[in-house]
This record gives sequence, C-alpha cells and structure tokens, in this order.
Amino acid sequence: MIPIVGIGAGLVSALLFSVVITGSPLAALLYSAAPLPIFIASLGWNHRSGLFATVAGALAVAVALAPTGGIAFALIIGLPAWWIAYLALLARGDIEGRVEWYPLGNLLLWIAATAALATVGSALVMTTDYETYRSVIARMIENLLGEMVRGKLIALPADIQVKELADSLAPAVPLGIGASFVTTITANLWLAARTVKMSDRLPRPWPFIPSTTLPRQALLLLIAGAFVATTGGFIGVAAMAFVGALLAAFMFSGLATLHDISRGRAWRMPMLISVYVALVVMQALLTPLLAIAGVIDTLLGLRRQAALPPPPTRS
Repeated sequence: MIPIVGIGAGLVSALLFSVVITGSPLAALLYSAAPLPIFIASLGWNHRSGLFATVAGALAVAVALAPTGGIAFALIIGLPAWWIAYLALLARGDIEGRVEWYPLGNLLLWIAATAALATVGSALVMTTDYETYRSVIARMIENLLGEMVRGKLIALPADIQVKELADSLAPAVPLGIGASFVTTITANLWLAARTVKMSDRLPRPWPFIPSTTLPRQALLLLIAGAFVATTGGFIGVAAMAFVGALLAAFMFSGLATLHDISRGRAWRMPMLISVYVALVVMQALLTPLLAIAGVIDTLLGLRRQAALPPPPTRS
C-alpha cells in the first residue's frame, strides 16, 4: 500500500511541478502546491511513502521534461517535503508512557535550513559556475525592471541605469528565494496535516501552533549566516538564502506570538484581522516587523514572562 500511495502522490506532485513551464499565473499557483501530495503521503501513510513519491516524481519529470528537471524536482520539492514530514512525526516516549513529539520551533528551524538547501540546489541545477549564475539572475532582474519601467509601474531616477540596479540587486535574490521557500513549505505542511487529520490518519495529536517559538540557537545562526553571506560564491548564496529563510521563520514565530498573547483578550479578533489584511496589502512593511517580534520573543522569552492562560486542548 505504501509504495502505491507514494508513487501516486509523486506523479501528482510531478504534474503540479511541470505545469510551471506554461508561465501562467495559475501554473505558478499549482507549482507552489507541488509538495502537498508528498506531505499528505508522508504524514498519512509513513515517511517511506514520501521517499517513493520523491523517486517516482523525479523519474516522471526526468522522462517528461529533462534529467535536470528530475534532479530539480527531487532537490526542491520531493526531499524537502519528505524530510520535514519525517521530522514532524518524530516522537520519543518516557518510562511513564508519555510521548514527546518533535517541537514546532525546532521543526520551523529545520524548515529554514531545508529552504536554504533547496535554494542552493535550484541554483546548482541551473549552473555550477557562480559567475554564470549571477549573470543569469541579474539578466532576469534587468528584464523584469525593464518591463516595469516600460509599463510605467515604476520610475527610476535619471542617474540610475536598469542594468546597474539589476547587478546590485542580484546578490540579494537568494534572500527572497529562501524566504519564499519557507512560506511554501510551511503552508503546504499545515494544509497537508489538516487534510490528513480530517481522515483520522495523522499519528501526531494536533499541536497548539500559537506556542511555536524558535530556539535561541536560531539567533546565533542568523548572525553567522549574515557574516558568511558576505563571502560570495555559492557558499554566500547558501548563507544569504539561510538568512532569508530564518527571517521568514522568525516572521511566523512573531505571528504565533500575536496569536498567543492575544488569547482571551477583547481586542484579539480586530487585531488579528488587521494584521492579516496588512500582510496582504503592506507585506513589505509588516513582514520585517513580525520578524523583529519573533526575534524579540526568542531572545527575551516574552511569552514565558507574560501571564498567559493555559493553551486549549485543541486549537
């Protein structure tokens, strides 16, 4: 049963992954859901189903598109989804029979690390030469900026050339890619877990998500990543992607903090509605603020100091 479920999930995931070549907005949305079938198979039928799904999906993409496409599928979609699902179901018991499941904060940290590795993997599939990679990224940014300028979506000062601006922005691209991977992996994991829970196949009891706090080691990793990101090369790409991924993880931690400290408060619902609306219309402003909130909570333990009511048995 496990191989059949895994192979089926891998083929569906491969299809979602492959439609991105059409370039349509719908294709981009379907592409972002490519890890979902692998998450569902791994959480509901055992993590080995995720491995079968990864192999089946990679082979399908390699045959349908190109061998490099199959490698990209495995590095960007299959293996990250399998690994995070495997960690999500890790548990250990004590002598009294109590089960301790893998902490959500540690899982979020692993999501950030996996996002950084997936970013580097996607870069290496493109080319193993760093200068070629950088020039390709700069050219993509230049084309995008050129289209935006011609469409009068943005206006650049007369002394700034599109090519120079693109060259200066290229090193920061892995930052955004790493952050977007964290968002994609986290969203797919949550949706898959909810789906599997509805079918009563989720082995892990549903956790109290607002309690999620990144471990303090994440702060040290953020500082180290920012330092290594200045070295250049693919090591710098990996570090820059890790910094972006960690900032996205801290953003989720900050969002969890707001959910947690507002429990039982009269202003909870208006505040949360305002935050989520602002995340849509003012994402560039609110995301850094939430990341700062997550950093402060990890550093100072705000929720440990606050007199919060005990978490509910069900979220």
